[in-house]
Amino acid sequence: MSWRFLFRAVFASALIVCTAMPALALYPKKGDSSPHHGVRDARRKVIQGIDVSRWQGEIDWQRVKEAGTRFAFIKATEGGDHIDPSFRRNWAEAKRHGIPRSAYHFVWWCRSAKEQVRWFKKHIPRDPDALPPVLDVEWQNDSQCTRKISREDALEKIAVMLKGLREHTGKKPIIYTDINFHEDVLEGAFNDHPYWLRSTAAPLAKRYARDRWEFWQFTTTGRVPGITGDVDRNAFFGSEREFDAWRQGRFDIGLRKWHGGEPKIAERKAIPTPAGRRAPQAAGGTTLRFVPPGRIPAARTADGRDIDITGSVRSN
Repeated sequence: MSWRFLFRAVFASALIVCTAMPALALYPKKGDSSPHHGVRDARRKVIQGIDVSRWQGEIDWQRVKEAGTRFAFIKATEGGDHIDPSFRRNWAEAKRHGIPRSAYHFVWWCRSAKEQVRWFKKHIPRDPDALPPVLDVEWQNDSQCTRKISREDALEKIAVMLKGLREHTGKKPIIYTDINFHEDVLEGAFNDHPYWLRSTAAPLAKRYARDRWEFWQFTTTGRVPGITGDVDRNAFFGSEREFDAWRQGRFDIGLRKWHGGEPKIAERKAIPTPAGRRAPQAAGGTTLRFVPPGRIPAARTADGRDIDITGSVRSN
């Protein structure tokens, strides 16, 4: 084997690895026990996070942080009488290890909106450094509260609870939902709020009648150091700058609206006109057309025909 051939082989292998890296190596310590090709775009997003509840058991938040976790949605309350038994520990530990965290409330359609507002106001902390809270709205097919209320009643309850969360925390809440509930109730509603959408087998555009999204729950079988077993993994739609500005209250991700510090767009400056580029004013100031050396146009007849092409008539 010649040295030249060996060099080419090594170079080609390195090129293949570098080409594949963006999809795999953003968070090499994170994984998926049952990955799906349809959500590969979510795995490529720069800002990656998780959502957790009692079902993840005791979490080693230091290892979760070291794995590159940028945010955590933590279950806090449910209905009007339940608090997740792991909430207070997860809330305190995530903060201690510097992971931005958001509390979420799981809605029960069998309880009134006012009861649920009173409950989550009692148990969700009003930490100034917390991310905006989440209202989790979906049909409860596997619970004691299985009845489906009308779309009008559901929207009315959601509006009351969104208002309550905003009054309590001072921040615009995020709406979490799945494909069925979005189609039945939420299409076209509350579009000024950020949406956190679930799709574990296909791009969101194929599952939701929405123009945009803010968070994507793309797998329920994620693997993250510090958590035993499966955990939900999530992706943020935007850039580092947008994520930081949202946390600071300078960027409304639901409306894509900046409240200061927005990226500046460079103004296009006029290109100075070289001397001799324009004809004299007496000739109307028409821009002259210069032909680079070696690109002299073919000669033409007075009637616009190319001398070298018989019968060819072209516009000048």
